[in-house]
Amino acid sequence: MIEPAPIQLDPAFGNVWDELQYRGSVHVSTDPEALEQLLGGEPITYYCGFDPTAPSLHLGNLVQLIVMRRLQLAGHKPLALVGGSTGLIGDPKPTSERQLNERETVAEWVTYLQAQVLRFLSDEGENAVRLVNNLDWTAPMSTVDFLREVGKHFRVGTMLRKDAVASRMESDEGISYAEFSYQVLQGLDFRELHLRYGCVLQTGGSDQWGNLVSGTELLRKAEGVHAHAIGTPLITDADGTKFGKSEGNAVWLDAKLTTPYAMYQFWLNQDDAIVVQLLKTFTFLPSARIEELAQATIDAPFRREAQKELAVQVTSFIHGAEETQRAIDASAALFGSGDLDALDEPTLAAAVASLDKQATATPDAPVLQLLQETGLVSTLSEGRRAFAQGGVSVNNERVDDANATLEGRLLHGRFAVLRRGKKTLAGIDAGADA
Repeated sequence: MIEPAPIQLDPAFGNVWDELQYRGSVHVSTDPEALEQLLGGEPITYYCGFDPTAPSLHLGNLVQLIVMRRLQLAGHKPLALVGGSTGLIGDPKPTSERQLNERETVAEWVTYLQAQVLRFLSDEGENAVRLVNNLDWTAPMSTVDFLREVGKHFRVGTMLRKDAVASRMESDEGISYAEFSYQVLQGLDFRELHLRYGCVLQTGGSDQWGNLVSGTELLRKAEGVHAHAIGTPLITDADGTKFGKSEGNAVWLDAKLTTPYAMYQFWLNQDDAIVVQLLKTFTFLPSARIEELAQATIDAPFRREAQKELAVQVTSFIHGAEETQRAIDASAALFGSGDLDALDEPTLAAAVASLDKQATATPDAPVLQLLQETGLVSTLSEGRRAFAQGGVSVNNERVDDANATLEGRLLHGRFAVLRRGKKTLAGIDAGADA
């Protein structure tokens, strides 16, 4: 069984602020010197918000959860806000209005996200995570009270200059008053959490900076309090595409939406150019080990040692060591160095679904026909030659008979991995819906 790194701060750093800096977790902040002093002193209360606009958190949210966990490990007290009210509106997207979800759906998603948060933040000890829901203080507030107590502290000119708003103002669709007001609601959250729990720091993505500082501005104007905000860098792949559900390439933290196998493969396939930064951001590996992996990427990139370590560490943090080991075993079995028959059905299904070439079939489908249907061969004649040359296998077992079918070969009565040669694979699903 694999042994993930312990969830702890790196003793190489004198304080958590230095470690956040090393890991590249601070893209923008209110006052770096004051924050360093604040985080190095007595425990403070801090928060991060997660809107239930989907039934699961994703990798962008994981960045925040890991920053929150590092701060918690330093002794500070986390508040995890799942936005039952802000989730009904959604923060402004760069190009278009968000689709509004039903209240019942949002309430259900709140419970899902709260359960996910508790997987990553400790709920034990003096600085146990506290779950909060902004619907608790917005629902009882009348429109008049909202405008008088909160809205009066915001200046429209300042709100219009926020990046998220400005980009929408320049679009053909414009922006609704609902989404325009989102920053006011987020500011209200910070003030309310300060009044209730003494919260003085908010973290979030740097693309949310306008919303983050709306809270610090409201606290300064309404309460005379100097609070802080930290904006983390946006995480992108090697070509600069943002990881996130708005980009259509979300990697979800829910195993039903992104399987542990798919999660493991996602990290395993990261580019050399970004793997070291991903190790810093998403793992609890000490800096000394990260530097070793960085050097290994330079000296022997073909070994992909950094990617393998990244995949093990992050998948374990999200899904646990046991599920990660299953993913590793599935990867080995899929490429011929392990036993496919030993894989449990969900892991095997995820592994088969990950293959680029796919086909559905009946349990008695001819293997030769499937070779052509999946594109492993161009013609039936080419397929027969592949059989004659001993280059065809089903579930890692060589098949010599060109008239063979899937009968008796399906794993879990449904799946097969069809192979031509050593590395050309296709996934076969002979399920009930085939």
